[in-house]
Amino acid sequence: QVQLVESGGGLVQAGGSLRLSCVASGSIFSINAMGWYRQAPGKQRELVARITRGGSTNYADSVKGRFTISRDNAKNTVYLQMNSLKPEDTAVYYCNADLQLVGRPGQYPYWGQGTQVTVSS
Repeated sequence: QVQLVESGGGLVQAGGSLRLSCVASGSIFSINAMGWYRQAPGKQRELVARITRGGSTNYADSVKGRFTISRDNAKNTVYLQMNSLKPEDTAVYYCNADLQLVGRPGQYPYWGQGTQVTVSS
């Protein structure tokens, strides 16, 4: 059983900060790219930030300069540091990881259950 479990969401005032964490566990052979996506009510899920195993990153234009993605490969964990939060950042944030499982060839995308981030004005 493979799980991605997010934590760190909550309610914050505009201008504040939050740090999201996502831990992958289970019969994992290797983890390749990891990322954060978000979905606001009535909108499609969108990429927020993504990081390769080697540490290369890419960000949505709307969060550049405010959010930082990082990972700890030894802990199978990816983080999202969110600063200068705006009301338009309000969404459910989902962790995503491309996993290769023990005894199974190929990579497959896995998703966490999501964590709510609400930014009040």
